[in-house]
Order: sequence, then C-alpha cells, then structure tokens
Amino acid sequence: MINVEHLRKDYGSITAVDDLSFTINDGHVYGFLGPNGAGKSTTMNIMTACLSATDGRS
Repeated sequence: MINVEHLRKDYGSITAVDDLSFTINDGHVYGFLGPNGAGKSTTMNIMTACLSATDGRS
C-alpha cells in the first residue's frame, strides 16, 4: 500500500505541492497525470526519498 498524507513542498516562496493526499491499495495500478509544473515529479521524488517534503508524510 502507498499512503501519502497532506504532502507539501515549498521552494522558498514557491509551493510545488500543496496538501496532497492519496492511497493506492495493493494490486491496483493508477496513472499520475497533470500539466507541466503540476508537481508530479516532485511528488514522485518525495515518495522515493530522493527529496524531502516541507510537510506531510509518504
């Protein structure tokens, strides 16, 4: 199971991810879609521990 709760990432005065929460249960496949600059790569980098979150947990 993947669980993300109230994830937030700030780069100075710019917020890349703001209060993101979701759960992915075992055996399910989801798509992670959004326009350029939506915070998809930032979220994935936080989830894989390549980047630290400003707030929240994954």
